Formats: sequence, structure tokens, C-alpha cells
Amino acid sequence: EAYVGDYLKEEVSSEGLVRNLPAFSSFLSIAALCDADLVNFANIARDCVVSAPTVRGYFEILEDTLLGRWLPAYRARPKRRVLQASKFFFTDVGAVNVLLRRGPLDPGTELFGKAFENWVFHELCAYNSYSGANEPLSYWRLASGIEVDFVVGAAALAIEAKGSERVRSDAVRSLEEFKVDQPRVARRLVVSLEPKSRRTESGIEIMPWRRFIDDLWAGRLF
Repeated sequence: EAYVGDYLKEEVSSEGLVRNLPAFSSFLSIAALCDADLVNFANIARDCVVSAPTVRGYFEILEDTLLGRWLPAYRARPKRRVLQASKFFFTDVGAVNVLLRRGPLDPGTELFGKAFENWVFHELCAYNSYSGANEPLSYWRLASGIEVDFVVGAAALAIEAKGSERVRSDAVRSLEEFKVDQPRVARRLVVSLEPKSRRTESGIEIMPWRRFIDDLWAGRLF
């Protein structure tokens, strides 16, 4: 709470980044609802009673002050119609919890799943920067709604983040569909809360989150 308060006071107000601080404060709470999701500028503008260009500027402030970052869509030679819009992630899921006044995040719930996806993205970005790999990160989503959370590089690695103790067929299906659209994908994995690693018949890896962290920071994923 102190961090969010200091951000509004020191980073935004003191630096004169916005003229209407109450509107920006309202925007923060609404933007938190978009964490790990696609952003509709028009809808947010209507809720904040500001213009869509103003909302775009607000998101630029979040990015410039390192409070959030965009995840672009993967667009390389799609065989089917895919979404082109970017997704937005707050860099600190704790800030999201405060802005949304969320209580405990219980495994298996939708809110836990979004927070888990945010955490996986944070680790990917941190490793990508510290290691010097600097691989492009993106997501892939068909117009039908089938989605892969993260694509590393030119389809060198495709990742689904599932904050559940048992990975269901829908998570595996999205990675199967990605291979249909992008046959050159080298490796596919699901990061989850399952206790042990396993592999599906089609070669998709189901990986516990602890192993994901170990393999990621040891340079065994990319």
C-alpha cells in the first residue's frame, strides 16, 4: 500500500506526469483488472471518464516508470487468423493485489491463475535480461480464443502457465494447436503446480514450477 501511495505521490504527482491525478488513480485500479490480459483502451477510457488517447498515455507512464510492460502477439507466418493486440502485465503482482483489494489467492481459482501467469512472465523477463539472452517474448492466440501464454524467440519455446495441481487437456490442447500453426516449435512445456515432471505422448513437458525456475536460471530452457 505504501508503494502504491508513494508511486502516485512521488513518481506521478511530483514529476508532473499527469494533470488529473484523481483520474490517474482511478485508472490504476481499472488497469489492474487488465493484468495479464488484452487491453481495451476505449472501455477503460469510458470507466475513467477520460479519452482513449489519455488512457494510452497513462499506460505509457506505467511502462516508462517500470510499473508494467507489454507482451506483443506472436505473428510469424500464421496459418490461421490470430490476434494482433498486445497484453499488459504489471511488474509487481503485489501492487495488483493492493489495487484490486484482493485477499488470499487460493490455488485453483481464476485470480490465482492470473497471478501465477504474471509470476512466470516476470521470471522469464528477469532471466532474459540478466542472462543477456534478450530473446523476443510474445504470446499466441487464435481468434477462436485458443491461446499459448508465452513464446520465446522464433518459436524456440512455447509455455503455458497453469496454477493448478493437475494440468487439464485444454492447456495441452493449446500447445498442440500452436504446433499445427507453427510446426517448427522446438519445445513445448506447461509450468504448473503438479508435484512431478511428466511428458505427454506428443512430447509436451508438464513441469513443476520449482523445476521451471531451476532450469530457467541454469540456462537449460533458452
